[in-house]
Amino acid sequence: MNPPYLRGVINAFVAKAASEWEVWGRRTVMLLPARTCNAWFHTYIYEKPNVGIRFIRGRLKFEGAPTGAPFPSMLVSFGFPEHYLREVQIPWPR
Repeated sequence: MNPPYLRGVINAFVAKAASEWEVWGRRTVMLLPARTCNAWFHTYIYEKPNVGIRFIRGRLKFEGAPTGAPFPSMLVSFGFPEHYLREVQIPWPR
């Protein structure tokens, strides 16, 4: 899932993904800005059981976009084994 990166909106998406895992066992992988200073990161992701984090080196650049993202990114998984994100191949140019 690649949620909108708007302030206030991203918190709701991350909270929903965390809740879906905790309540229903629904697994999710999210592409998120690597904003470790935000409350949503510490509330729902950091040091939580069954939540994996993989920081993506460099900045993402989507096809057709004139420039890369203005922030670093990370993949976050809810409910997958810890090694899952280490095995994900990231084909984006760095």
